[in-house]
Amino acid sequence: MAATQDKAILTCALTGVLTDPAQYPVPVTPAQMAAEARDAFNAGASIMHVHLRRQEPGMGHLPSWEPEVAAEIVDAIRAACPGVIINLTTGVIGPDISGPAACIRRVKPEIAACNAGTLNYLKIREDGRWAWPPMVFDNPVEKVKAFLDVMAETGTLPEFECFDVGIARSVSMFRKAGMTQHVDYNFVMGVASGMPADGDLLPLLLRWIEPDDSAGKDGQAVLWQTTLIGRAEIWPVHQRTAELGGMLRTGLEDTFYLPDGSRAPGNGALIEALAACARGAGREVASPAEARAMLGLAAG
Repeated sequence: MAATQDKAILTCALTGVLTDPAQYPVPVTPAQMAAEARDAFNAGASIMHVHLRRQEPGMGHLPSWEPEVAAEIVDAIRAACPGVIINLTTGVIGPDISGPAACIRRVKPEIAACNAGTLNYLKIREDGRWAWPPMVFDNPVEKVKAFLDVMAETGTLPEFECFDVGIARSVSMFRKAGMTQHVDYNFVMGVASGMPADGDLLPLLLRWIEPDDSAGKDGQAVLWQTTLIGRAEIWPVHQRTAELGGMLRTGLEDTFYLPDGSRAPGNGALIEALAACARGAGREVASPAEARAMLGLAAG
């Protein structure tokens, strides 16, 4: 089981993949991303998980894999938040990873998401209709390895996104196969066809993560966190994550709702609530410098 950490690293997931900014208060432009990041940073977030959106008028609900868009957004966030750690999204459907690979090479994020397995990505309505056409979020081993090779090239740490128990168990195989030396886990809970947002699952998951000792092969402690997708019901699971020693993540990508069920005005309020979970478990919030040390990153 991974070591329990006295301090909690907070991650803010600033914006989602396809959330329409015409309907929801998600940031799109570099200035908007930087302003939301600054609010989250001031509330205690040391890591910003960054999705990139198209910048043309009326197209902000669609993802972008333009390296210069990535650079403009990441540069704006770094300028607004001294010492911040960037965690770049990489999720794409199909075998072509050239877009996210180009963005990783352009901005050289400290961390990048590495989706660790394939999932039938489903959601169904009460009347039996699919919320969207059933799709496969395909992440076969050769695709995972291709991402890991790019991250190794740029000195980027992989964060393994695990949507189900079998995916979490696969991560240790990647290390044993020599695909990676660095192993950190992100348990994604709340996708309708993946793991539910259920705090009772966490102790079981922690029995299956690598390694059994407190440090990985690169000498750094193996960290884990939860990404919880849902409404007010996710907050007790955040609290359980904090109590079990996990790192904490929230933001407008994951939820629009505060613990009392009210709509969050922005990312800053969500991170304030997340920091309260950490402190409620007797843990202080890690500063950016402390988070870098815990992750084995160079000073910002």
